[in-house]
Amino acid sequence: MSVMKIHKGDQVMVISGKESGKAGKVLRVDKEKRRVVIERLNMAKRHTRPNPKKNPQGGVIEREAPIHASNVMLVCPACGQSTRVGYRFTDDGTKVRVCRRASCGKDIDRV
Repeated sequence: MSVMKIHKGDQVMVISGKESGKAGKVLRVDKEKRRVVIERLNMAKRHTRPNPKKNPQGGVIEREAPIHASNVMLVCPACGQSTRVGYRFTDDGTKVRVCRRASCGKDIDRV
């Protein structure tokens, strides 16, 4: 399996599906299923029955559903545009994610 180029806390933009064009922060990453959960995007309704321990009232709960990682692109903090992600090694040997836009090319963060 290949490396997930999107991490928790990243700002991403959805590029396909019903939430296309919207941006948000990544809350969770599931590496096995290659899915990400984005803050306030892809909301799903779940009907719950009353439970004295978890939810005493019950009813309809709205929460974020996962989106496949191939449907999102990382937003570069330097240029503010959605971009593909590359990697490079710094002089001290640490691996860094890099913006692949021709106009930018700046480091995103240390991996």
